[in-house]
Amino acid sequence: MDRRSRVKPRMSRVTLAVFLFVLSLQLADTTTENDPYSILGVRRTASQAEIKRAYKNLAKEWHPDKNKDPNAEDMFIKISKSYEILSNEERRSNFDRYGQMDEKQTAGHSHHHGFNGFHNSFYFDESFFHFPRSRDFTDSKYLLHYTQFLSDILPDSHKRPYLIKVTSEWCFACIHIEPVWKEVVQELEPLGVGIGIVDLGSERRLSSHLGAHRAPSIIGLLNGRVTFFHQAVVREYLRQFIEDLLPTKLVEKITDDNYVEFLAGWQIENKPNVLLFDQVPQVPLIYKLTAFTFRAYVRFGFVDQGHKRSAQLLRQFSVNTYAPSMLLFKENTNKPVDIIQARGMKRQIMDEFVSNNKFLQVPRLVNQQLFDELCPVKQFHRRRKYCVLLITGEEQDFIAGNKAFLEFASANTKDVLRFAYVYQRHQQPLCQALLPNQAALSPQVVILERRSQAGKVLFRSMSSGWNGSEEDKHRLHEQLELLQNDPAYLTSDATLPELNNEMAPMLLIQWMYAAYDYILKIYDDLLYSNWREMMPILSLIFSALFILFGTVIIQAFSEPAENKPRKPKPKEQPQAEADASSRASTSSRPPRKDFVEVTELTDITYTSNLVKLRPGHINVVLVLTNASKTALLRKYAKEVFSFSGTQTLHFSFLNADKHRHWMPSLVRSAYEAAQGEGHSDDDEESADYSGHVLALNGHKKYFCLFRPVFTGDDSSSEASSSSSSRRKSRSRSRSSSHSRSRSHSREDGAVPKKSSSRATSIEVHHKLDRLGLWMERLMEGTLPRLRVPAWPSLCTES
Repeated sequence: MDRRSRVKPRMSRVTLAVFLFVLSLQLADTTTENDPYSILGVRRTASQAEIKRAYKNLAKEWHPDKNKDPNAEDMFIKISKSYEILSNEERRSNFDRYGQMDEKQTAGHSHHHGFNGFHNSFYFDESFFHFPRSRDFTDSKYLLHYTQFLSDILPDSHKRPYLIKVTSEWCFACIHIEPVWKEVVQELEPLGVGIGIVDLGSERRLSSHLGAHRAPSIIGLLNGRVTFFHQAVVREYLRQFIEDLLPTKLVEKITDDNYVEFLAGWQIENKPNVLLFDQVPQVPLIYKLTAFTFRAYVRFGFVDQGHKRSAQLLRQFSVNTYAPSMLLFKENTNKPVDIIQARGMKRQIMDEFVSNNKFLQVPRLVNQQLFDELCPVKQFHRRRKYCVLLITGEEQDFIAGNKAFLEFASANTKDVLRFAYVYQRHQQPLCQALLPNQAALSPQVVILERRSQAGKVLFRSMSSGWNGSEEDKHRLHEQLELLQNDPAYLTSDATLPELNNEMAPMLLIQWMYAAYDYILKIYDDLLYSNWREMMPILSLIFSALFILFGTVIIQAFSEPAENKPRKPKPKEQPQAEADASSRASTSSRPPRKDFVEVTELTDITYTSNLVKLRPGHINVVLVLTNASKTALLRKYAKEVFSFSGTQTLHFSFLNADKHRHWMPSLVRSAYEAAQGEGHSDDDEESADYSGHVLALNGHKKYFCLFRPVFTGDDSSSEASSSSSSRRKSRSRSRSSSHSRSRSHSREDGAVPKKSSSRATSIEVHHKLDRLGLWMERLMEGTLPRLRVPAWPSLCTES
């Protein structure tokens, strides 16, 4: 009995030891899972560089888009959370002292860590049961809608960048990035960054417009261009993402070596200059954002007060090194016109400081936008603004007068007066509207008041011009005093044209910028986009490849034409019927369009279209009369239309009634050159050349002749309209065979003989039936060529 009693306590102690051992192992595993050092695989004494290096490697390995492991998303969230704790010295110190993953818990609650760790290991995710989580009330003011985005956000993105989060009600990963997102919003919104939230479920149209098809996604919007954030959702990365969106040359680094050149740039840029003095080596983000907002009006420079080459700048402008300072310079580069200094420089203070000094004391009107802002249209009597405009030049002779005008403007800084100047050479339409009778490049001062957006102004100019003398200043001062006492002092009116944009970049530069943005967008899409975004591009590429290789394969495997079985030829029809059907089809076939450029050969066009025609070019000339002009030109256009695309062919017509002797002279000249015998002039003069077509080579002095084809004799032409169609067909066949025999005799090289005059008015539209076949032989070069020693002159018959 005693032995049994001793064994039982011993077994109880063993069981308790095993239980404690198992519990310690479980607690150790739980602690390891929640230990950011273990998750990142670094020592507790690791430096920030080692932590950052380990995080980058693990984030690249466990990114859900690259790692197909089912636990990749959970592991990636743990890695991001661990880096978020260890990258912040305060959070890291809290974890080292209290072992807390959540920085919001204080040291007084550290004794609950064991229970919290147990509870966290059984974390209840409400999205598992598809219970929609309640949206934070602060998110409602950032929610974007499609119409609001197009009307407000998109135009405003040309003044400041936007950070937009794409989320969803059923997104588990969106819950984990929420703390980081809130911190980033609290940090960047006061700096001037726009914040937006897009619900993927309720704003499908807007998310599709942005190209965001999954949640969570973070988007940067600047100048209307969408850029996706592809790194881990960490505050430092999001801040750097906003800085990378901004242009690189917004703010120029200024030292003792380049500050004189920078301040003197107001003459070329036509803008005031702002210098920010601060102790940090890098340009603050708040200053970059301000520079982006006012980049169209002001130039920005940054001076590092701790740099060794900034001592002269600090001494010259007496800058206090204990707080950031902003100095604004206009035409006087030796003394700033305004200064602000504050330890905590706020964005609202900087905007008001720059906005009150957007323009020079006497800016140059370089575009219509600047003119509209300097000289606004009158709305109410108390808001009346007068613009004092100096019309001058940029040459050396005008410098003295321009400086005198600047001195006068600096001494008369009234709110109702705005001083500006234009270069007459760059804004000639404006100067001609204000001074229509003024001599070129003569300086003049014009006082004007704008009355409408359409350009209507009332103005008055100084009668004696402007040379900058004291007398001119006194006279201008008197006129301004009279104007303020009597607004009707402006007696002239005019409508001003829109100003030329002198600062507009060249078209080539604009094209290069657009091409660079397009290439950058394609690169970004190829590198990061999902398949849904890539489908249009891939579809286009595969379609092109399919068409290309499909054509090659079809040509490679297609049978040669010689191996294809030939269709049996139909039974040969009589020649007369074939000619008749060919002629009918030719004459009845409509052209694809009814326009062929046909030039009339006259005394003016004869030399250029024939005598001095370029080598290798041929002029195809139709001979016609007043009676047959309409019918022959219509038929001529149909027959030669298919050849009108040839660059070496020109088409003309010659009126035989106006130039009766030219055709007989040409035929006689060709006859004499071929046979050397005389020819009857009376026969040639009486011949009817209407319907003849000549292909004239002006350079080599030869021509080819087409004689009209007669489709019937006198009896057929005089037959009544009630004659049978069979008789017309037989007569047409006989005439075609007769004309074919004559055309063969001509093509064998015979010299042209006089034409028959048997054609009646009924047969005019059939004269050019065979012109298409003749044109084909002309293009083949098989027609006989008739040479002439010289082209006869073209004289108009009285």
